[in-house]
Amino acid sequence: MVSGETVVGLVLAFLSAVLINVAYLREHDAAVGLPALSLRRPLQSARLLLGDRSWLLGFGMESGGFLLYVAAVALAPLSLVQSIAAGGIGVLAFASARLARRPLAPVEVAGVLLSVLGLVALAVSLVGGKAKEGNGEIGPILLWLGITAALAIALVIVGRRRWGAAVANGVAGGLFFSIGDISTKLATQGGARVAFAPLLLLGYAAGTALLQIGYQAGAALTVAGLATLATNALPIAAATVVLDEPLPGGALGAIRVVAFVAVVMGAVLLARQPSPKESGRAPLAESSP
Repeated sequence: MVSGETVVGLVLAFLSAVLINVAYLREHDAAVGLPALSLRRPLQSARLLLGDRSWLLGFGMESGGFLLYVAAVALAPLSLVQSIAAGGIGVLAFASARLARRPLAPVEVAGVLLSVLGLVALAVSLVGGKAKEGNGEIGPILLWLGITAALAIALVIVGRRRWGAAVANGVAGGLFFSIGDISTKLATQGGARVAFAPLLLLGYAAGTALLQIGYQAGAALTVAGLATLATNALPIAAATVVLDEPLPGGALGAIRVVAFVAVVMGAVLLARQPSPKESGRAPLAESSP
């Protein structure tokens, strides 16, 4: 059976996902009411955000969610924690629809159902099995983080011209968040791996900055949804590819793969760009990077 520590870790992961996704909505509503934010004016943008009480409250909630996440990855394998966190986008979908006083679109309902299916499959895959931790070698881990950072920077520079500021900043922010998530797991393993703490801070700082800029160009579900997709999909893959977290054998392993695919596909459906008719609001003007 799964250890008590793992169960506690997964419960903390769920609570973290709920708190963080609610925080995203508050941050979005605060950011859209501020003057244009830009990476070219970091100090001015930081002052605008830190001077807004509503945004500070949202950021405080997100920070609380992060502390729960740290506790979760210290107790449970990264791939399982990220799968639970991916289901948090369903909370974001329901909350954003409620605030906009609109029903969920059919594709959003499908995304929520897929996310729930994935969480159920994940729970089934844990029955009778043992969740095993992985470590991995430093070289491949650093290569993974370096490629992720390069992709995020490329999106910031050229992606907004092709897909728009909301999509580009949302995905790039999620990529940086994934660096923070993987680094958090490594730092909680102790020893020399505590040296990954600076990458943890850098990843979360860059991700947070990009999300605030993205919020001024698109809906919360689009920007935070895309960020959530990247934030969870990459660490799930990294856990198997570079951290050597093993899948259970036989049918349980197949169900675990179905769970991973379902939560990621659910996030894909929920993170797509809504039409103005679905979102109930006029398209937002794009802000500068």
